[in-house]
Amino acid sequence: MGTPDFAVPCLQRLIDMGQEVTGVFTQPDKPKGRHGVLTPPPVKELALRYSIPVFQPVKMRDGTALEMLRSVSPELVIVVAYGKILPAEILNEPKYGCINIHASLLPELRGAAPIQWAILNGLKKTGVTSMQMDEGLDTGDMLLREETEIGENMNAEELHDTLSAMGADVLEKTINELIDGNLHPVKQSGESTYASMLSKSLSPINWNDPARKIHNQIRGLYGWPCASASLEGKTVKIHSSALAGETGKNPGEIIEKNKRLVVACGDGKAIEILTLQAENKKAMSAADYLRGNPVGADKFD
Repeated sequence: MGTPDFAVPCLQRLIDMGQEVTGVFTQPDKPKGRHGVLTPPPVKELALRYSIPVFQPVKMRDGTALEMLRSVSPELVIVVAYGKILPAEILNEPKYGCINIHASLLPELRGAAPIQWAILNGLKKTGVTSMQMDEGLDTGDMLLREETEIGENMNAEELHDTLSAMGADVLEKTINELIDGNLHPVKQSGESTYASMLSKSLSPINWNDPARKIHNQIRGLYGWPCASASLEGKTVKIHSSALAGETGKNPGEIIEKNKRLVVACGDGKAIEILTLQAENKKAMSAADYLRGNPVGADKFD
């Protein structure tokens, strides 16, 4: 059971391991693009390439999904970024229950957007946890987990790709340990945190914030919804940045605007904007932007 790109390596790994994948559950096809073309989720596309039966229930609690599940009689269900809450009747149906591959070091960052919030929260490391699912939100007993460092300039897309590949490795090890009878579930302990869904309300930069917090915002929101700022009355998306040392300027003041675009932040430090995107334009380097859009203002709005 999975939907986006993040789940694809896990399905591919099950196939490569020679596991009998009796079915794939994924979200319904959704319209995409300017013309609203109905588009299948990435997991469905992979399943169809291998002629695996695909199920796309709209609801999980009306009995329809349970009947679909029973029609393929799985011994084990693997859940990876499916995007739906599973009721007890589905969790308890397979002989070995349901195992979730979650992109955080539980109990840290339970919820919908753990990859982005790991960066937004300024974490130095994160990872992947396999978990025996229960009815709570990412509260089940932990099985295996692996850690990875988060680089100072790593963005959400790069971390996504790292954890997606790691998820397939953790899944394979978990299944092998299950087969060998060596899994030892561990209760989650310690303080839990929640990674809520992203929204565009997170985008606007507050230049009174510390430079590192703004840098994390730009990295964490990369791809969608993107960090944004107002410059000369127009909104620009900011795709990448770098920490740029100390400054005596006030928050939002532009320190450099020739070939480099450097802005003061609230803690007496600055960030350099490396890549940005004007409305209805493509993303470009700050140098290219400044050549075509000379900035007359001394600060961001």
